[in-house]
Amino acid sequence: MTKTVPEVVIYTDGGCRGNPGPGGWGALLLSGKHCKELSGAERSTTNNKMELTAAIEALNALSSASRVTLYTDSQYLRRGILEWLPMWKLRGWRTAARKPVKNQDLWQALEAAAARHAVEWRWVKGHAGTPGNERADLLANLAIDGLESAGAGAD
Repeated sequence: MTKTVPEVVIYTDGGCRGNPGPGGWGALLLSGKHCKELSGAERSTTNNKMELTAAIEALNALSSASRVTLYTDSQYLRRGILEWLPMWKLRGWRTAARKPVKNQDLWQALEAAAARHAVEWRWVKGHAGTPGNERADLLANLAIDGLESAGAGAD
Protein backbone atom coordinates (compact mmCIF):
# COMPACT_ATOMS: atom_id res chain seq x y z
CA MET A 1 0.00 0.00 0.00
CA THR A 2 1.45 3.36 -1.00
CA LYS A 3 1.35 6.24 1.36
CA THR A 4 -0.25 9.37 -0.04
CA VAL A 5 1.74 12.55 0.25
CA PRO A 6 -0.21 15.41 1.83
CA GLU A 7 -0.97 18.40 -0.38
CA VAL A 8 -0.63 21.73 1.39
CA VAL A 9 -1.25 25.28 0.24
CA ILE A 10 0.69 27.92 2.15
CA TYR A 11 0.38 31.70 2.06
CA THR A 12 3.20 33.64 3.71
CA ASP A 13 3.90 37.30 4.37
CA GLY A 14 6.31 39.38 6.34
CA GLY A 15 6.54 43.06 7.09
CA CYS A 16 8.15 45.78 9.14
CA ARG A 17 7.19 49.12 10.56
CA GLY A 18 10.35 50.89 9.58
CA ASN A 19 13.03 48.91 7.77
CA PRO A 20 14.72 48.00 10.01
CA GLY A 21 12.17 48.19 12.76
CA PRO A 22 9.64 46.02 14.56
CA GLY A 23 8.60 43.27 12.19
CA GLY A 24 6.21 40.38 11.95
CA TRP A 25 5.52 37.35 9.82
CA GLY A 26 2.42 35.32 9.17
CA ALA A 27 1.57 32.06 7.46
CA LEU A 28 -1.67 30.35 6.55
CA LEU A 29 -1.45 26.58 5.94
CA LEU A 30 -4.34 24.81 4.23
CA SER A 31 -4.71 21.07 3.64
CA GLY A 32 -8.09 19.50 2.96
CA LYS A 33 -10.37 20.57 5.79
CA HIS A 34 -7.45 21.63 7.97
CA CYS A 35 -6.31 25.21 8.47
CA LYS A 36 -3.42 26.37 10.62
CA GLU A 37 -2.24 29.92 11.26
CA LEU A 38 1.24 30.83 12.42
CA SER A 39 2.84 34.16 13.25
CA GLY A 40 5.68 35.78 15.11
CA ALA A 41 7.49 39.05 15.56
CA GLU A 42 10.90 40.55 16.28
CA ARG A 43 11.69 43.92 17.84
CA SER A 44 14.34 44.94 15.31
CA THR A 45 14.45 43.25 11.93
CA THR A 46 13.95 43.82 8.22
CA ASN A 47 11.12 43.12 5.83
CA ASN A 48 13.22 40.59 3.92
CA LYS A 49 14.09 38.69 7.10
CA MET A 50 10.40 38.47 7.99
CA GLU A 51 9.48 37.22 4.48
CA LEU A 52 12.12 34.48 4.77
CA THR A 53 11.11 33.60 8.34
CA ALA A 54 7.46 33.18 7.34
CA ALA A 55 8.36 30.60 4.70
CA ILE A 56 10.84 28.79 6.97
CA GLU A 57 8.39 28.55 9.86
CA ALA A 58 5.53 27.42 7.62
CA LEU A 59 7.56 24.66 5.97
CA ASN A 60 9.03 23.53 9.30
CA ALA A 61 5.51 23.31 10.77
CA LEU A 62 4.62 20.46 8.40
CA SER A 63 4.93 17.15 10.24
CA SER A 64 5.68 15.08 7.15
CA ALA A 65 7.02 15.48 3.64
CA SER A 66 4.34 17.20 1.58
CA ARG A 67 3.56 18.57 -1.85
CA VAL A 68 3.44 22.28 -1.15
CA THR A 69 2.21 25.22 -3.19
CA LEU A 70 3.65 28.25 -1.40
CA TYR A 71 2.31 31.70 -2.28
CA THR A 72 4.34 34.78 -1.46
CA ASP A 73 4.09 38.43 -2.44
CA SER A 74 7.87 38.73 -2.10
CA GLN A 75 9.91 38.60 -5.30
CA TYR A 76 12.99 38.60 -3.03
CA LEU A 77 11.86 35.28 -1.53
CA ARG A 78 10.66 33.66 -4.75
CA ARG A 79 13.52 34.75 -6.99
CA GLY A 80 16.04 34.13 -4.23
CA ILE A 81 15.07 30.48 -3.72
CA LEU A 82 14.57 29.72 -7.42
CA GLU A 83 17.19 31.85 -9.20
CA TRP A 84 19.81 33.36 -6.93
CA LEU A 85 20.47 30.64 -4.32
CA PRO A 86 22.22 28.16 -6.64
CA MET A 87 24.63 30.87 -7.86
CA TRP A 88 25.28 32.18 -4.35
CA LYS A 89 26.30 28.69 -3.28
CA LEU A 90 28.59 28.26 -6.30
CA ARG A 91 30.28 31.57 -5.46
CA GLY A 92 30.78 30.68 -1.80
CA TRP A 93 27.82 32.76 -0.62
CA ARG A 94 28.85 35.84 -2.58
CA THR A 95 26.70 37.96 -4.85
CA ALA A 96 27.57 38.63 -8.48
CA ALA A 97 29.25 41.80 -7.16
CA ARG A 98 31.35 39.57 -4.84
CA LYS A 99 29.71 40.92 -1.69
CA PRO A 100 28.52 38.61 1.10
CA VAL A 101 24.93 37.45 0.65
CA LYS A 102 22.62 39.14 3.14
CA ASN A 103 20.58 36.81 5.36
CA GLN A 104 22.75 33.80 4.48
CA ASP A 105 21.67 31.99 7.65
CA LEU A 106 18.00 32.37 6.72
CA TRP A 107 18.57 31.29 3.12
CA GLN A 108 20.32 28.17 4.38
CA ALA A 109 17.48 27.48 6.82
CA LEU A 110 14.93 27.98 4.03
CA GLU A 111 16.79 25.64 1.71
CA ALA A 112 16.87 22.97 4.44
CA ALA A 113 13.17 23.43 5.26
CA ALA A 114 12.18 23.26 1.58
CA ALA A 115 14.34 20.17 0.92
CA ARG A 116 11.92 18.00 2.93
CA HIS A 117 9.06 18.84 0.58
CA ALA A 118 8.18 19.20 -3.10
CA VAL A 119 7.61 22.96 -3.18
CA GLU A 120 6.11 24.99 -5.99
CA TRP A 121 6.90 28.66 -5.37
CA ARG A 122 4.24 31.07 -6.64
CA TRP A 123 4.16 34.83 -6.57
CA VAL A 124 0.94 36.70 -5.83
CA LYS A 125 0.49 40.47 -5.94
CA GLY A 126 0.35 41.83 -2.40
CA HIS A 127 -2.66 43.78 -1.13
CA ALA A 128 -4.65 42.78 -4.21
CA GLY A 129 -7.50 40.96 -2.47
CA THR A 130 -6.14 37.38 -2.56
CA PRO A 131 -7.76 35.98 0.61
CA GLY A 132 -4.83 33.80 1.74
CA ASN A 133 -2.31 36.57 1.18
CA GLU A 134 -4.51 39.10 2.98
CA ARG A 135 -4.80 36.72 5.96
CA ALA A 136 -1.03 36.16 6.12
CA ASP A 137 -0.53 39.93 6.01
CA LEU A 138 -3.05 40.40 8.83
CA LEU A 139 -1.32 37.73 10.94
CA ALA A 140 2.03 39.48 10.45
CA ASN A 141 0.55 42.83 11.45
CA LEU A 142 -1.22 41.39 14.48
CA ALA A 143 2.11 39.90 15.60
CA ILE A 144 3.73 43.34 15.36
CA ASP A 145 0.79 44.86 17.26
CA GLY A 146 1.28 42.31 20.03
CA LEU A 147 4.99 43.06 20.17
CA GLU A 148 4.37 46.81 20.35
CA SER A 149 1.65 46.51 23.03
CA ALA A 150 3.83 44.16 25.10
CA GLY A 151 6.66 46.68 24.94
CA ALA A 152 4.48 49.66 25.86
CA GLY A 153 4.74 49.08 29.59
CA ALA A 154 8.36 47.88 29.59
CA ASP A 155 9.95 51.21 30.58
